[in-house]
Amino acid sequence: MPLSDADILARVQRGDHELFGQLVMRYTDRFLRVADSKLGNRTAAEDVVQETFLAAYSARESYKPEFAVSTWLWTILLNLCRTRWKQRQSRPWEHATVSHDAAASSLVQTDPSALARLIAEEESDLLQRLLGELPEPQADAIRLRFFGGLKYKEIALATASSLSGAKRRVKTGLKRLSERVQNLDSLAIPQANPTEEPS
Repeated sequence: MPLSDADILARVQRGDHELFGQLVMRYTDRFLRVADSKLGNRTAAEDVVQETFLAAYSARESYKPEFAVSTWLWTILLNLCRTRWKQRQSRPWEHATVSHDAAASSLVQTDPSALARLIAEEESDLLQRLLGELPEPQADAIRLRFFGGLKYKEIALATASSLSGAKRRVKTGLKRLSERVQNLDSLAIPQANPTEEPS
């Protein structure tokens, strides 16, 4: 039977440092999806994920077992993503945007609406831009839910909100995204000129 996160970290704290690699393997993929969505750059996302594990390993002795290891790790990741995002915003010319197809595709099953069509068509740059237009708490909650696969309780803990607050952020964020996409769809539909004769 595999060790729990808490068992692994307890043994790492007692000196079995190589076991920390199991936490890295468990969380890397989900961390990358969230960080890539947040930062819009795969290389920056990989750097932040690596920094997350380095920070967690360095702070292993300060971890308190009354908190879930996953909550602790997700909180570190989100804080580092925010720091990196602010740095990128102050120097946008230094950062190139890359595709987010893998992250975007994980949202396909959420809503059979214009938002789902956007994702299904892999319009990932637009999706990331629209997420960037949301208030940060809503965008992060959506990323954690659909890119990170977290349950609402885990989102609440990682973002220091209530359970109902986490649910509300996801719901409101998805609603805003869907409305925004529908508005874009309606703007993109060419309107016929009633004064023109059909050809």
